[in-house]
Amino acid sequence: MMVSSRKIYVVLIRSTTILSRLIHYFKGDKYTHAALSFDKELNYMFSFGRRRPGNPFVGCFKRERLDEGVYKNAPTLPGVIFAIDVTTEQYARAFDLIVNFLLDSHMYKYNYLGLIGNLFHRNFRNDYSFFCSEFVYHILFESGICDLKRPRELVRPQNLLNISGEIVYVGDLKHYNSKNEKAA
Repeated sequence: MMVSSRKIYVVLIRSTTILSRLIHYFKGDKYTHAALSFDKELNYMFSFGRRRPGNPFVGCFKRERLDEGVYKNAPTLPGVIFAIDVTTEQYARAFDLIVNFLLDSHMYKYNYLGLIGNLFHRNFRNDYSFFCSEFVYHILFESGICDLKRPRELVRPQNLLNISGEIVYVGDLKHYNSKNEKAA
């Protein structure tokens, strides 16, 4: 039995962007974006996404907030938040990996080819390019938190639901308040 003392939060969202709507339409995925957070309040989430809300063609590693960027003007944000119990060592490893991404953010690019390949079950991997769910899984796998038994570039947000964790919230993330959780 794992002795856990920390939690890492996985946030899955379906936004109103054109890309999100296309993925939802063609793949039928309920959630089309994934991010990680180290706090229940989701003060900062970490992922790969648009550098600027109005430009879907320039993506990067970024810190996200539910009240900024593409989420700010979205009428609703269907999503789920789940907490993964981790050891202190796993938490520290995941945190260190994120810090390295922050320090070297200029080296990392959005994996457009990988995202397209993912939709057609084709592997396109580059050690310095990620799309959202590929990144989230990379951090969790490299930290020893989970193994979905598939290459990171073939992980979609839906696949992350297979990770053992406690659902903290399901519903419109525009209404999420960590102090007053609700599950819809």
